[in-house]
Amino acid sequence: MTGLFEAAAEERLRSRAPLAARLRPRSLDEVVGQRHLVGPGAPLRVLVERDRLSSVVLWGPPGSGKTTLARLVAVATRKEMVALSAVTAGVKDVREAIDGARRRLGEEARGTILFLDEVHRFNKAQQDVLLPAVEDGLVVLIGATTENPFFEVNAPLMSRATLWRLEPIGDDDMAALVRRGLDVEHAEADDETVGAVVGAAEGDARAALTTLEVAVALASAREGRAGHAGPASDASRVAVTVDDVVRARAGRLYHQGVDEHYDQVSAFIKSVRGSDPDAGLYWMARMLEAGEDARFVARRLVILASEDIGMADAQALVVADAAARAVELVGLPEAALTLAHAVVYLACAPKSNRVTLALGRARGDVRGEVRGDVPAHLRDSHYRAAERIGHGAGYRYPHDWPEGWVDQQYRPAALEGHVYYEPSGHGEEAEVAARLWRLRIHDERGARRRI
Repeated sequence: MTGLFEAAAEERLRSRAPLAARLRPRSLDEVVGQRHLVGPGAPLRVLVERDRLSSVVLWGPPGSGKTTLARLVAVATRKEMVALSAVTAGVKDVREAIDGARRRLGEEARGTILFLDEVHRFNKAQQDVLLPAVEDGLVVLIGATTENPFFEVNAPLMSRATLWRLEPIGDDDMAALVRRGLDVEHAEADDETVGAVVGAAEGDARAALTTLEVAVALASAREGRAGHAGPASDASRVAVTVDDVVRARAGRLYHQGVDEHYDQVSAFIKSVRGSDPDAGLYWMARMLEAGEDARFVARRLVILASEDIGMADAQALVVADAAARAVELVGLPEAALTLAHAVVYLACAPKSNRVTLALGRARGDVRGEVRGDVPAHLRDSHYRAAERIGHGAGYRYPHDWPEGWVDQQYRPAALEGHVYYEPSGHGEEAEVAARLWRLRIHDERGARRRI
């Protein structure tokens, strides 16, 4: 009877668990996003499936799936998983976990995975306690962190672990996850509403599902329903609207709503692009005061540095990247100073979108039907027998020429003469334009030629 009561209690807890917990993947195939790690043939997946995973550090933003991956690793292996949080655990807890791993290995011949959430919060002494157990393989450490581990995790511990970088969940994957959540909640929403949830989440799957769960509850109350649990036909599904999403995000998004969020982001980018540092600072301050994630602002600046400034001031990308790294290292409120520094620099820099246009033209050829093989003289010639099949034959090494440049074909013949990058006359790009003009128009014999 006790077992029946426990099973019933577990089932009730599962049905009342947050939506994010109910949708937690049960296998690597159900993981949303992170295909570079867990897709078919991806490195982390291969190591897990072969039970060959050694200690790792999972570094990624909130809601990217660090805890989920750790749990799936434990399920896929024969090892026991012991979970600790660096926020609450101390040296004593770590030593007890290591002692338990030693007993488990001796009595059951079973290994242990020690999952340490927020590993960056462990001080040096706490991390040092882990070193011998990790080095000897007594425990497989899976550390999870939202902070740059090279700043926060001891070098000796990092050297004994593999670093895996998790990315924010992409919009398409997030939309699929939201629709999966709608099915579980027996609700429906149009594409605009799904897009509102995705946009508000900023790559955080947990935030997206929490927002959706609240929005469904608000929609149910609006429609006068007692609840939405249990099977339901499409006709009886709760209809979630953009307004429900806005109300669900109250206190987390700008009070004006999702549209205002996008409007302010747009105004911010266009102000910096338009070389108005005062307007850029105003919109940045307004977004941060409204609770916007500083990392989102930093990402937008990094993109803008290449999209709208590019080679007119190549240093702009360095400044934007440094600001983004400072946000990870310092955090708010101090990081606002670094972001302001970047905003002013990027706004005052000369502007050029020629890199953006060049990439678009190159992609157009790559995606079109105009393709070709790698010219023989550019092919790899560093292996045995390459010379016999003509690979590398005729290649001219630019450093053998006085100017460090020699006229040579670098693209398939079908693409010769296709010009992608055309520098503007703005800022430093004017010098780039002059240099490329000399190379494109005059070869080493003085003949006019496009390369």
